[in-house]
Amino acid sequence: MNTEELMLLECGDGQTLIARMKKSLFDNVANLVSPEDMHRIEAAFDLANEAHSRQMRKSGIPYISHPISVARIVGEEIGLGANPIIAALLHDVVEDTSLTIDDIKYQFGDDVAFLVDVVTKKKKDEYKMSKQLDNFKQMLDSIQYDIRALLVKLSDRLHNMRTLDSMCTDKQMKIASETDYFYAPLANRLGLYDVKSELENLSLKFRSPQEYNNLERKINKYMILHDNYITEFMESVRSRLKNNNINPYIFSKPRSVYAIWRKMQNKGLSFKEVEHVHIINVILPHDPESGRSEKNICLEAYSLITDVFKERPSSLVNYIDTPKENGYQSLHLQVMSHQGSWVEVHIFTENMYRNARLGCVVERAVGADKWISKFRELLRELAATSKDSGFIEDVVSTFYNDDILVFTPKGNSVLLPKNASVLDMAYEIHTDLGDKAKFARINGRLSSVFTILKRGDRVEIGTDDDIKPNKEWLNHISTYKARKCVNAALRKTGIEKELTNYIMCSNCNPLPGDEIIGFKRHNSKIIVHKRSCKKAITLSAREGDHIVNVNIPINKEIVYPSCISILSVDRDGLLCDLVEVISRTLYLSIESLDTITIDNIVNTTVRMLVPSAKELFAAMEKIEKVRGVEEVRRIEKL
Repeated sequence: MNTEELMLLECGDGQTLIARMKKSLFDNVANLVSPEDMHRIEAAFDLANEAHSRQMRKSGIPYISHPISVARIVGEEIGLGANPIIAALLHDVVEDTSLTIDDIKYQFGDDVAFLVDVVTKKKKDEYKMSKQLDNFKQMLDSIQYDIRALLVKLSDRLHNMRTLDSMCTDKQMKIASETDYFYAPLANRLGLYDVKSELENLSLKFRSPQEYNNLERKINKYMILHDNYITEFMESVRSRLKNNNINPYIFSKPRSVYAIWRKMQNKGLSFKEVEHVHIINVILPHDPESGRSEKNICLEAYSLITDVFKERPSSLVNYIDTPKENGYQSLHLQVMSHQGSWVEVHIFTENMYRNARLGCVVERAVGADKWISKFRELLRELAATSKDSGFIEDVVSTFYNDDILVFTPKGNSVLLPKNASVLDMAYEIHTDLGDKAKFARINGRLSSVFTILKRGDRVEIGTDDDIKPNKEWLNHISTYKARKCVNAALRKTGIEKELTNYIMCSNCNPLPGDEIIGFKRHNSKIIVHKRSCKKAITLSAREGDHIVNVNIPINKEIVYPSCISILSVDRDGLLCDLVEVISRTLYLSIESLDTITIDNIVNTTVRMLVPSAKELFAAMEKIEKVRGVEEVRRIEKL
């Protein structure tokens, strides 16, 4: 049962509930706005109350309870002024009643009308992408970098999530998924960590209630069992700092249910294997007139803490010098407690902590602007291509909250999502750099362009004009921009159909030019087999109606993995000669070469990339002529 339903039970009827909610809103808002604006807010309430007078929420509560709650979030929890509060009270009247934007403009002015218009869903006969994605695009296209409009919408979504238990399961799933996809990342980019965490938690709670409740119980039990040692640790830190004339505010809080659940999912952990179920926050006073920088205050506390507690090697993350994209600043570190476990500590000044909770988004919106601009551009691209396949997954991976900052050799920073590769970085810098990327030097070490990057890596990217993107690259990129660029390059070579329609059998690994057959699946994909494949023979007898003729055109730009086994008599220079034939004579790329020598008999397995069976057979014929080679055999199962 949600808060509003509990209040209704206490009050006994809907009108008493609304009267209490109205009084609470007005009492709190009166301390935030001028008397003149207070009169405007009261007028907005009267208008909204009349407009929604015949509407009820799914829970049976008068609908006006929702605008009141949204207005309270806007004013009390996020800290915006009169016009956003008025817009929150009126945010549904245009969409759900006979009132128009012009009516609002006439009574409350252009600014309020603009805010209401942005958060009002536009009804269309036809949507370019989907109703949901079009609504996101309309909202982002309209805001003109006015963060207040997004905050009103975010407050609306937060209250809807808090009262989602009155919805049916399918509606819960839809709204919870939208929240994961768009609103929680948006709150993160705006620096609203409390809002982000609550949205994530509620999304998981309504999507997987049993899993959520089970994990919440485990976290609560953990905090109770570890209460004494957590308190002892905080007292030790407090005492150490106070003895050095620093009077901190220190508290412990568990990580959110969603954050722990996501870590368990991403790393395949059980709850017992999760480190840092709780975080120790150390908030430091800072007097600007002292002449000391906030960074120095935090570093002094860091030094004092690590004098007492052993620091975990390489655990320090300095978000003060390199803030997150939304402006978040602090020092993160892990230290060994007296009980022998690693404890995560976050060190802030009071100003840093205030910004981390509320973001000061209206004044400090540079990071949010970048995020919004990038998101808007993706939505424009999607609308132009009229394709949304895979879009949500790509956007989530690109825009969610785990960022890493990496650097070019000249010291320029590049912000990427966690688990991004060198290729992702190359495409983030420039499409041409991505298309020609051949190798990388990460912190001076030669590395593959498929290497996953870590925060702080210094990356030099080497190029080659002969390099061209291939379908394998799609398995090693995570950002929307990189995926878009690779797919565009593949389309230029005319292989889009091959990429999307054909799936090569993993048992026989057919090549263009082989005798092949296809089996059409229910999703229109075609599984391609060699005609001699045992699976193909079984399927032909069982699913003969699904057989289709397949003719995969040979394209020199497209290469496929293939494998051969070479049996030879050992001699000096044998491997050099084999590599010379494959790489320099036939110009085929070797992916791997493994060799085993027993009693002068050499068994060599070569995995290489070939455009067709013709090139493979030519390679085998050439290799057979190498001195010492007795037998060359194709290996179908890679």
